[in-house]
Amino acid sequence: MPLGTTTRPAHDVFCRRLIDAHAAPLPPAVAAAARRSLLNVLGTAVGAAHSPAVDAALAAARDLGAVGDTAVPGRSETVDAHWGAVIAGTAAHFDDFDDTHLATVIHPGAATMATVLALWPEIDAPGVRYLSAFALGCEAQLRIGNAISPSHYDRGWHITGTCGVFGAAVAASLLLGLDAAATGAALALAGDMVLGHREAFGSMTKPYHPGKAAANGLLAARLAAAGVAAPHDALGGAGVLPVFSDAVDEGWLTQALDGTWELERNAFKPYPCGIVAHPAIDAAVAASAELADPSAITAVELVCHPLVPELMGREQPADGLQARFSARHAAAVGLLDGRVGLPQFADERAVAPDAARLRALITLRPSDDCARDAATITVERSGGDPVTVHIPHARGSLERPLTDEELFAKVAALTDPVLGPHAAEAIRRAVDGLEAAAGPQDLLAAIRPTGAAGRTGSAGAVGSDAEEGDR
Repeated sequence: MPLGTTTRPAHDVFCRRLIDAHAAPLPPAVAAAARRSLLNVLGTAVGAAHSPAVDAALAAARDLGAVGDTAVPGRSETVDAHWGAVIAGTAAHFDDFDDTHLATVIHPGAATMATVLALWPEIDAPGVRYLSAFALGCEAQLRIGNAISPSHYDRGWHITGTCGVFGAAVAASLLLGLDAAATGAALALAGDMVLGHREAFGSMTKPYHPGKAAANGLLAARLAAAGVAAPHDALGGAGVLPVFSDAVDEGWLTQALDGTWELERNAFKPYPCGIVAHPAIDAAVAASAELADPSAITAVELVCHPLVPELMGREQPADGLQARFSARHAAAVGLLDGRVGLPQFADERAVAPDAARLRALITLRPSDDCARDAATITVERSGGDPVTVHIPHARGSLERPLTDEELFAKVAALTDPVLGPHAAEAIRRAVDGLEAAAGPQDLLAAIRPTGAAGRTGSAGAVGSDAEEGDR
């Protein structure tokens, strides 16, 4: 994209623009986008509060004596800031239900939310600063992601982890009050802490990427604040980005934050799985309404974007995490159940005989002419004519974004079972009121069980015998 040039290193310009933007009010459209992203990612984090990944991380934190006041979304325990960042970021991404920037496939909310959550006990700042730090942490990820796409992802990196650490470092630097030079040092240090590759897709390691990115970004900001020296132009020609990508478009780093932000292009998933399969799910659910007997299906053809078999080509997943990266499974349960949600990606549904049978009948037909958000499904059946459904734009795409009401319904379905009836309403009120709030205390209270200790309480520390619920 044609952007203005500068004689200063892109790294310096990028940091200066972030600092200046944090000193000014967020544009109304950006603030609205930030609230939607924050509401969504808090919902996914609370929804996975009792997932195996969170249980394991809390057990590790307990073994290491990680005592502190950082809250764990959806639970009564508290931990130190490092483990709080790891756990919240992991939970937010566990179900693959979090936000997605479609151009880069970055999930920016998890690492950034986890970072600001980790700093709440020690940073006494008005809510507007927290929302701004969250927005700019997301924006930093997305602009860096645009600068190195598409070859970075094509090389096998998990871009949510690799860019997430930069967003976390930005959010932490802004909340810690670092100047442009120190923020630049934090980003340079973060560049030596990148992580995540696509080999982890379909495993418990994948959601760990944004969690660890949050912890690393927070550490980078703390080291920079303490005076640790770092390369001057870490995001420039001699920095980490050319290592990440065949070509780096530095214009994304120097572009002014005075127009449309990439955060405004963040999207929200209606289904808990890889987003490239969402058009297929829409098509399968629509086709299911015309199928009286799914057992009569004899063959299924799915015309899709080439990324679908590349990222979600698994035919017979062994568990729910693998099923989230099987387009065949996503389409099969859409045809069988007529709806797709968390139950369709449970371990038992992933190995159910009817799902396994139907997955084996599905053929993926990738086509360069098929848009990322489009798909066509054709279902052959005995005793009836074929059923064909074309989806030009999937639900949750930029052309068909979730409405505020649909987004709230999603968050309610995730949070109310964990925190009780009306939990989502309390979270929404706290998010909507964050800019005018004296601090994030109301939001902190809304994402924890009723009666959980506050920012200085210890009753819910990791060493306690706090009662655990089933997910």
